[in-house]
Amino acid sequence: MFPDLADWLEAPWTGPPPFLTSHVFRLEETIRDNRYMVRAELPGLDPENDIEVTVDGRILTIRAERRQQDTGPYRSEFRYGSLARAVRLPARVDPADVTARYEKGVLEVSVPVRASKPEGTQIPVENADAVPDQSPDQPPGQPPDQAG
Repeated sequence: MFPDLADWLEAPWTGPPPFLTSHVFRLEETIRDNRYMVRAELPGLDPENDIEVTVDGRILTIRAERRQQDTGPYRSEFRYGSLARAVRLPARVDPADVTARYEKGVLEVSVPVRASKPEGTQIPVENADAVPDQSPDQPPGQPPDQAG
């Protein structure tokens, strides 16, 4: 039913059971120099073969896979398998403008932040208190005593 639970119960205490700690990686998000920066802790991976970064609309997805290389009976606390995180971006971006760099176990993804324009057309609001009362048949802008 829960293979990780059975393994954990039979093993000496080494920390919380694997089924309680999710298979995710830690992220940092910040805005720096007009760029939205996402940093992910992914030590020990080959960026060309083990890491994939995609952008779909406003969603940035980071996928990574750590493959088990050794075989045979042994004890390991390393995590193997596929990991993924998705981050909602502040706005839609052109994927061609997104850059990713992996250095010393940290993946850094940089997304340009564009100045946001309000949607729609702004309509000026007239201050009715500043305009003197006019009769409905009086032309606008004509003083009341010159009406015709």
